[in-house]
Amino acid sequence: MKILVTGGNGQVGFELKRQLCLLGEVLAPDRAKLDLADASAVEQWLEAHQPTLIVNAAAYTAVDKAEEEPALARRLNADLPAQLAAYSAARGQWLVHYSSDYVYPGSGEAPWREQDATGPLSVYGQTKLEGDEAVQASGCHHLIFRTSWVYSARGNNFMKTMLRLGRERDALKVVSDQVGAPTPARLIAQVTAMALSDGIARQSRAPTRPPAGIYHLAPAGETSWHGFAQEIFRQAAVLGEELAITPEGVAAIPTAEYPTPATRPLNSRLCCQELERVLGITLPSWQEQLGLTLAEHLDR
Repeated sequence: MKILVTGGNGQVGFELKRQLCLLGEVLAPDRAKLDLADASAVEQWLEAHQPTLIVNAAAYTAVDKAEEEPALARRLNADLPAQLAAYSAARGQWLVHYSSDYVYPGSGEAPWREQDATGPLSVYGQTKLEGDEAVQASGCHHLIFRTSWVYSARGNNFMKTMLRLGRERDALKVVSDQVGAPTPARLIAQVTAMALSDGIARQSRAPTRPPAGIYHLAPAGETSWHGFAQEIFRQAAVLGEELAITPEGVAAIPTAEYPTPATRPLNSRLCCQELERVLGITLPSWQEQLGLTLAEHLDR
């Protein structure tokens, strides 16, 4: 099997390359070899390399900047998945695509289920939803994993920003009324590999487990960005990291006191029962996953 992983230098893409190498030959061209913003270049690359499975981890993820660059955000978040899905549909192949809790309106307190009505609040959320809808409409066999608050031991993310600030300052203000589950890129890649190794994309087997569709993927439990920051500092200290701040030094503030160009959803909770059911797994807690990611990043 020849697997194309787009966005291979990103947080999720890096972890996918580590996990999927056991399933086949992984092709993960960087931007110098394939400009995903160029539809013609993508078409030419696909025809030249003929992947038998596409795992699309590429996305425009700069939520605030997307408000200023809607065309580029739409190309990467909507048009690119549509193009990859059309290629897959024409060949009867599978496409794995990653989406976001930002497709939902962010209201209430109940965890979102896959069948709930969408209602994005930002350009980023709207373009991610358009990508989901394009993949579904293409007719290709597909798995769409909607996840939340992605971070990893690499790249730019909230965990690493908090560690940097926590070494420099003894007090921080962090939003406390946005609630979700921090999801490490490693877990996303592990679940993806598990789904694929069960025969999802193997051409010799019927694509019936799990069925094509949308699945929520996030660790168990929930927290706010404030609670996430406090847990980062608590666990980092246990691992021996020297910090200027303690968990008590993180002050809770409402979203209204931290305005951003793009509106953030207050409720990013995702119900993952369907994914657990079809794969026969129990997703680990976000605290446990944070510990593993911190240990990897700090090399402890």
